[in-house]
Amino acid sequence: MKILLATDGSDYSEGAAQFLTRLDFSPADEIAIVNVIAWVPIMSEWETLYPDFQEIRREIAPKVLDSASNILKTVRAKISSLYVEGYADKSIVDTAVDVGADLVVLGARGLRGIKSRFVGSVTKLVALKSPKPVLIVKPPQQEISGNIKILLATDDSVHSDAIAKVLSSIPFPDDTEITIMYVIFSAFSDIPERFAMEIDDRIKASIASAREKEFKESEEVIAKTREYVGNRFSKIHDITRSGFPSTEILNTADSSNIDIIVVGSSGMRGIKGMLGSVSRNILNQSQCSVLIGKTG
Repeated sequence: MKILLATDGSDYSEGAAQFLTRLDFSPADEIAIVNVIAWVPIMSEWETLYPDFQEIRREIAPKVLDSASNILKTVRAKISSLYVEGYADKSIVDTAVDVGADLVVLGARGLRGIKSRFVGSVTKLVALKSPKPVLIVKPPQQEISGNIKILLATDDSVHSDAIAKVLSSIPFPDDTEITIMYVIFSAFSDIPERFAMEIDDRIKASIASAREKEFKESEEVIAKTREYVGNRFSKIHDITRSGFPSTEILNTADSSNIDIIVVGSSGMRGIKGMLGSVSRNILNQSQCSVLIGKTG
């Protein structure tokens, strides 16, 4: 596997590098570290200083790259590094494609220094635009103690199948624990259970029949997903919930102390690389790290 680790020298970026030391890389794996010398607009009286700012960044870039390399010195993968110039999000996405990365890894820089679940703009834009799977490492997961717990959310789409295959190719430790989750978004999701039981027998029968079919479909989807990850992971659980997908996934991740949520990306309006609403909600609101799959 080839991973592109994007770093800016921040604690968030170095936390992402620290997380990678938990994986069982082989000498055949590769981690390419990239630092972007950003094109920052300079206005009015500062404009004349722009060349100086860029020169300073060029001098700092090797130090940023060396710092990340030092964190990764214990891993068995081949380590390389480079810096590029341009807009940060576009440069990271383009570099991932250019180097043939299988996965992009970033730290989740917070907004305005506030400790929240939300990720910064560059991280979000890379997750939105990248045609490659993206792992966003959030601070609680930078130094995980014990085995890694992963929640793999599936909806039986090609996007879910693709990210399940990617998950199996990442060199997680043997004791990694996988929970496969399917969320039933029922035709009766907006009818509270206590009211559904008060309506006439015909409607009750329709609801019961629909729910039986939904749970049967859930079992089939989970069994299919198990085939993708079963040869790679030995600790596999499954869970089915009914409700709104992003809400149920986030609640389950919180209650089960999940380290990484894994979701496919359904895209939106046919734009390659964009995220569907469930992926966006999870990326924005998750307390834990998020791995977002891409197809096409």
